[in-house]
Amino acid sequence: MRLRDTTVLVTGASSGIGRATAAELSRRGARLLLTGRDRSRLTEVAERTGAAQHLADLADPASLAELASWAAEHRPAVVVHNAGIGLAARTEKVDDSQLDALFRVNVLAPMSLTRALLPGMRAGGGGHLVFVGSIAGLLGVPEEAAYAASKAALHRYADSLRAELAAERIGVSTIAPGIVETAFFERRGTPYARRFPRPMPAARVADAIADAVEHDRAEVVLPRWLRFPVLLQAAAPNAYHALARRFS
Repeated sequence: MRLRDTTVLVTGASSGIGRATAAELSRRGARLLLTGRDRSRLTEVAERTGAAQHLADLADPASLAELASWAAEHRPAVVVHNAGIGLAARTEKVDDSQLDALFRVNVLAPMSLTRALLPGMRAGGGGHLVFVGSIAGLLGVPEEAAYAASKAALHRYADSLRAELAAERIGVSTIAPGIVETAFFERRGTPYARRFPRPMPAARVADAIADAVEHDRAEVVLPRWLRFPVLLQAAAPNAYHALARRFS
C-alpha cells in the first residue's frame, strides 16, 4: 500500500518508536494523525511532521472514546497501534490495578480503535492495520509474564484479523521488536541490564513499520536473528526452554 498522500494514525507518537515512526512516515509523504499522553512532546512531533494531533490517555475509557471519534472523522487508511506500557515484576507482586492498566492500553485500546475505524477503511476501499507487539509476546520473558501475555494477546488478535479481513483489501501486520533504545525501561521502573542483545535504534523499527505497510508484510521480527528462537520454540519447545534456561 502506498504511503504517500495516505492518512495514517499513529498512537503513542510523543516518544520512542511512535516518534520515530511519525518521522519516517512523514518522510515517505503520509498525512499524519498523532496521539499521545505528553502534550508538549506530542506538539513538538506534530509541528515537525505537519501532523494533526489529539491528546489521549488510552487507559481512560472516556479519553479513548474521544480519540476514536476524532480519528473516525479523519478516516485514516492506515493505523499504527504503537502505544504500550511495560511491567516488570514477579507474578505475585503484580496487583489488579497494574494488570487493568496494562491490558487496557496494550490490548483493549487497539481493539476498540480498530472496531471504530474499520468502517471508514471499508468505505475507502481498503487500508492497513499495524500492531506493534514484542518478542516477549512470542517467546515469553521471566518476571514479565503479564506484559508478555498482553503482547501475546495482541499478536493473536492481529493474526485473527488478518484472516478475517483478507478478502476486504485491509492488510494486517505485526511488528515484534526485541530491545529498542527508548524510555520504555525507565517508565516500567526496571532498567535494561543485559549486555546482549544490544538495543536497536527506534528508527530501525519505524522503517520496518513503514515497509510492512508498503509491502503488506504479515509479521516482522527484529532483529532478524530472533526469528530463530521463535521457530525453535514452535518446532521443539522442550529444546527451546532448555536452551533458554541455560543462556538466560
